[in-house]
Amino acid sequence: MVKNDRWICEMAKNGMITPFNSKQIKKGVISYGVSSYGYDMRVADEYKIFSTAANAIIDPKNFAPDSFIDYKGKECLIPPNSFVLARSFEYFRIPRDVLVICLGKSTYARCGIVVNVTPLEPEWEGYVTIEISNTAPLPAKIYSNEGIAQIIFIQASEICEKSYSDKKGKYQAQKSITPARLK
Repeated sequence: MVKNDRWICEMAKNGMITPFNSKQIKKGVISYGVSSYGYDMRVADEYKIFSTAANAIIDPKNFAPDSFIDYKGKECLIPPNSFVLARSFEYFRIPRDVLVICLGKSTYARCGIVVNVTPLEPEWEGYVTIEISNTAPLPAKIYSNEGIAQIIFIQASEICEKSYSDKKGKYQAQKSITPARLK
């Protein structure tokens, strides 16, 4: 069952989202905070910009750390037909009976920017690593500390048998942008 803004505010009081905005902030910024049935998370000011200088191929089983250039700033320019990794501004602690789906914000989508985040599983916690692709033939600008994606909370009718924490998932409690890795 998708939950409403009152449920999200109640869960946030239990530390599910830190820091938490109980209202949608939107004046002069790309919106963030509570929405009707979800939460618009922000992107922090830390980025890993993909660079082709070190690679001829992208291999998720053997991802070269020097494939990225670290960048920190109020804005980030994504090269044409490329991508960056970023992290959420908020830290999340997902309850055992909740699954979270994430979708990019329409403001960015209408500029050819695609946001990808895999589902946040029950009992996962950490800063979300966000993949932001620029499908346009021109550089694209991302605004730090503003909305990047909407997360939607789906509460299960019963507790899951095995949570992300139980599985000791490789991305559990990540504190920074985490590139692809094998366990």
